[in-house]
Amino acid sequence: MECIIRKWRAGDAADLALAINNKNVQNNLRDGLPYPYTEADAAEFIQAMLHSDSQTTFSFAVTVDDRTVGSIGVFRKDNIHARTAELGYYIAEPYWRCGIGTNAVRQICRYIFENTDIIRIFAEPFAYNTASCRILEKNGFEYEGTLRSNAVKNGQIIDMKMYSLIKP
Repeated sequence: MECIIRKWRAGDAADLALAINNKNVQNNLRDGLPYPYTEADAAEFIQAMLHSDSQTTFSFAVTVDDRTVGSIGVFRKDNIHARTAELGYYIAEPYWRCGIGTNAVRQICRYIFENTDIIRIFAEPFAYNTASCRILEKNGFEYEGTLRSNAVKNGQIIDMKMYSLIKP
């Protein structure tokens, strides 16, 4: 299935809320998102992304047939890591295993390397999220190691994996 990443629009709030208001999706994300996740929460997020610093935050809607089915972003670090950025993404559960995550990651990495001075993109999926690890591997990210006991999610101490992609 084909997807397109594009800048956020205020009208994406209903689709975004539908995509992320799902415990199976949220179990693979960092904490801090409300549950239930409402259209108002989505509208607030979209406004924050539309008004963010365009040199440090690169946030896009993941769309299929111009409907939002997920979110993807690259976030520049600072100081000596200013040319390094962290990748984060999620796809609505009905679109899992359709190639959308792989396609969206490919698109954003190409965009970042062609349009910014960022030279390294990294991601830290939970070790149990093998689908996300596979998406990264399909896009040429290299596994750098396991961050042991690196997070607490849903009351469980868990490992995370470190992946990176270096600008060619």
